[in-house]
Amino acid sequence: MAREQEQFSAEIENRGSENIGPNGGSFFVSVKVRKHLPDFLGSVNLKYVKLGYSYLISHRLYFLIVPVLIVLCSAEIGKLKDLFPNPKCELTDALFILGLLGFILYIFLDLAPRSTYLVDFACYRPPDELKISKEEFIELARNSGNFNDAAIDFHKRVLKSSGIGQETYMPRVVFRPDYTISLKDGREEAAMVMFGAINDLFRATKIRPKDIRILVVNCGVLNTTPSLSSMVINHFKLRPNIQSFNLGGMGCAAGIIAIDLAKDLLNAYPGTYALVVSTEAVCYTWYKGNDLDMLLSNCFFRMGAAAMLLSSSRLDRWRAKYELKQLVRTHKGMDERSFESIHLKEDAKGTQGVSVSKDVVEVGGHALKANITTLGPLVLPVSEQFHFLTNLLFRKKKTNYKPYIPDYKLAFEHVCVLATSNKVLDEIQKNLELTEEYMEASRKTLERFGNTSSSSVWYELAYLEATSKIKRGDRVWQLAFGSGFKCNSVVWKALNNVGRPKQNPWLDEDKDECS
Repeated sequence: MAREQEQFSAEIENRGSENIGPNGGSFFVSVKVRKHLPDFLGSVNLKYVKLGYSYLISHRLYFLIVPVLIVLCSAEIGKLKDLFPNPKCELTDALFILGLLGFILYIFLDLAPRSTYLVDFACYRPPDELKISKEEFIELARNSGNFNDAAIDFHKRVLKSSGIGQETYMPRVVFRPDYTISLKDGREEAAMVMFGAINDLFRATKIRPKDIRILVVNCGVLNTTPSLSSMVINHFKLRPNIQSFNLGGMGCAAGIIAIDLAKDLLNAYPGTYALVVSTEAVCYTWYKGNDLDMLLSNCFFRMGAAAMLLSSSRLDRWRAKYELKQLVRTHKGMDERSFESIHLKEDAKGTQGVSVSKDVVEVGGHALKANITTLGPLVLPVSEQFHFLTNLLFRKKKTNYKPYIPDYKLAFEHVCVLATSNKVLDEIQKNLELTEEYMEASRKTLERFGNTSSSSVWYELAYLEATSKIKRGDRVWQLAFGSGFKCNSVVWKALNNVGRPKQNPWLDEDKDECS
């Protein structure tokens, strides 16, 4: 404990510029913070700034060029009057012009990138008999006989400061003295949470299972044969030509990866619906050994799943809740520390568990820094980008230099940060200078549902809807990170005021209030 209470130290290093390698020409001022998230706004790599602007240009170039072409075509069409001075030709000219403009409009709409709409989503709330308090957790863990005193004390310390509340959900099977990880238990838990979320989604949207053309399921640790996506197809009797994908081993950031894949597939199959399901099997991540670095998943992971219905059809815009505006993915797997920070392994006795290294907070901060640096040019107001770039390019090379920190609160009305732990949320709030109002959904979700892995950001959005905070035009930033190491961002724009939905994990059916 004494080591955990040490003061955190920071080391500032002016590195100048690099002339060789993949970061050649990039300027660096490094701020190394040990045990905390790195001060990712204090060290900016221009490579990621350039990447963000390249995304911005590629997204906007089409819409800038086509209007210019239309204007030029209109000017050329205007010259037809000189060729046809006869008034009798005016009707023919008008029809020709209208036909040509209609053809140009058709080409524009057909070739333009289609918007992706989030029609609706649903999060599963397990039955009350699976609720577990922190005291009950410790008592069941002790009675299982699977942990020594040091492991029990570690569980106590972590749970005390975790931010997890007294009503999260866990399968009781993991506390059996003779418990061993089995595919049977994993499948049963996955079926409960996935099918529950999908049923709620179908009830809310009135969509038939046979209307689904694309299915993407992600689960980090549990990978079965047949796959989880095949389980969904079999249970709901989806269509035989469905485009089905199963993502595994991609951690808590896989939910946004699944959205990205569904978006690309909707562009390939326009006018169809995509069903995305994000979950994790707690009984498959459970570790019953005594290695401390493998016990953290026991303390944080809890049961949950989310199902999302996406569409690229313009006809669905009128009833969709949100429109996807930006999606940025960052992968730091080329760095050894990042790659090894979270991994599934076996201890010396052959017991399987998820190992979390001491470097995870720092490497996660570097991934987050790269991600938001790329995201900034896509979402920040022009004034903030101007201040940031001028400050970055014309800064003086001083060791006590303090960079300009963009105000990300100007880019979003709501922020949903993956509910991992109080410590991580505190560090992100401090570095991004977010208010408690911006962090409310993340902290409430961590307290009420724990870390439900990739579905966590959807429980947070459900909280914002349950409290009637989503208004027309609001921008919602979902931020997730996971093994690899990955950091992913997705930005949604509310198409209408979102009232309290009938199906919501935060609302009790007999009470019209958040539970």
